[in-house]
Amino acid sequence: MPGRIEDYGLIGDLQTAALVGRDGSIDWLCLPRFDSAACFAALLGDEANGRWLLAPASGGTCTRRRYRGDSLVLETEWETPDGTVRVLDLMPPRGEAADVVRIVEGVSGRVPMRTELVLRFDYGHLLPWVRRVDGDLAAVAGPDAVWLRTPVPLAGRDLVTRGEFAVAAGERVPFVLTHAASHLPRPVPVDAERALADTESFWAEWMARCTYEGEWGDAVRRSLLTLKALTYAPTGGIVAAATTSLPEQLGGSRNWDYRFCWLRDATFTLQSLLGTGYTAEAQAWREWLLRAVAGDPKDLRIMYALDGSRRIPEYELPWLPGYEGSAPVRVGNAAASQFQLDVWGEVLDGLHLSREAGLASTDDHWALQTALMDFLEGAWDEPDNSLWEVRGPRRPFVHSKVMAWAGVDRAVRAVEHHGLEGPVDRWRGLRQQIHDEVCAKGFDADRGTFTQFYGSTGLDAALLLIPRVGFLDWGDPRVAGTVEAVRRELSEDGFLLRYRVDADGRVDGLPGDEGTFLICSFWLVEALHGTGRTAEARQLFERLLGLRSDLGLLAEEYDTVTGRQLGNTPQAFSHVGLVNAARHLSGT
Repeated sequence: MPGRIEDYGLIGDLQTAALVGRDGSIDWLCLPRFDSAACFAALLGDEANGRWLLAPASGGTCTRRRYRGDSLVLETEWETPDGTVRVLDLMPPRGEAADVVRIVEGVSGRVPMRTELVLRFDYGHLLPWVRRVDGDLAAVAGPDAVWLRTPVPLAGRDLVTRGEFAVAAGERVPFVLTHAASHLPRPVPVDAERALADTESFWAEWMARCTYEGEWGDAVRRSLLTLKALTYAPTGGIVAAATTSLPEQLGGSRNWDYRFCWLRDATFTLQSLLGTGYTAEAQAWREWLLRAVAGDPKDLRIMYALDGSRRIPEYELPWLPGYEGSAPVRVGNAAASQFQLDVWGEVLDGLHLSREAGLASTDDHWALQTALMDFLEGAWDEPDNSLWEVRGPRRPFVHSKVMAWAGVDRAVRAVEHHGLEGPVDRWRGLRQQIHDEVCAKGFDADRGTFTQFYGSTGLDAALLLIPRVGFLDWGDPRVAGTVEAVRRELSEDGFLLRYRVDADGRVDGLPGDEGTFLICSFWLVEALHGTGRTAEARQLFERLLGLRSDLGLLAEEYDTVTGRQLGNTPQAFSHVGLVNAARHLSGT
């Protein structure tokens, strides 16, 4: 059965990703892309749904896991009665095909090892045809083909490929699993040791571009590496997380597919990357955006597939019981068709950030922004589903209106500060109109706080972003009142919920509960700092760092009762929150 969510480490090659458990098992691997059918899906079911175990035969004790320096080369070390052994897991930079490389390294003594490979495609649904080809294991199922090359003798039994061997101190035993489309010739196998060197070199060169010099450098660099690992190199799209259907409540039904590119998430990620020196990634994201949203701005989607595809139908996989019985397991995401007003503001803000960072702007970029503004002028006062993608009725969410204001503000500033052409007087008037309405209808004067939506008594952690986007100054008493109210009413052991839910789904149309939302807690760090409570901000930030796994990774949420991470992992939103909070606290 799968381990805790925080027990998994991430490896990837900027086109695919895999999760490696503390026990030496790869339980999640998508091939050939983040959002494609999985090859290993034990994380969402059981061992019969596909996994690849490589561990000491006698079990032993996992004494250390770490990434090699600033890279995605994962080391797992075990101590056994027979000695100490280390396994290196990595996915080298993409060449001809996707490769998963595992190298067993003897540290001391002579340790018996075992490997068990259960290959299943289509999320554990398809058994492949397995045979020997030129001495290597070969498996085919529909459009997918996989080859496994290793000097270890392998034998099939009970639909599992097994092998046993021993490794002595100084010895290294390689395994290379390669995927390609089944109709193509077999790719040239990579050399495991060369792949290791290439992978370490790639990540070292990428990290050398980092300009962050503030406190918490190790944590920031690991989060940046994770964000980079969640980018899809061929297009520049940025995926929200590497997994699907990891639950927001253990045993519950709040299980979603996050292997897509949300415009909002990508824009937040852009802020982190631009603020730490990664302008090439920002450039790639902007070009992806131009392709994805080309056409009528009223048809803008809040999320896209990594290649920019618009249709992301949601369906369920009934043969998978889900992580710890959390069902249903979903593929695709019906929220793609929602109207989320804030996204127009997020996109306009992201394009503004790239312009402010010095990225060259073309007529096409400005034409896109003016088209988005044309739509925003006519739609800003419509109710929406909010950034939290509620599956209940549309409402006039305050955060959505604030982000509509931000989008208009960025268009005004483009004309005023960068000399671009547009109806700036009309836009200034619209900016003021939105501001006046939000302050009149979205603020509860009796309680001294903005509310989740017009007329609501509930709160929303996204209200913490009001000063961050410039809607009000940090010193405004309405900001201070909102920060205090959100902290008081949405706190669980000091960490923040997105909003209060109820068991019957009256608030967001969904049954069940959920954990504290990590990016919201990082927003609180920034809000405390911005309102002059820096000591409290630093204390909260240190507590949040303590929620990371031993590998420095964060999922979407945290359960304060069980002390466990929840939701899809690793989550771009959470790591973006960490980077931005560290930057603000460090003054960088």
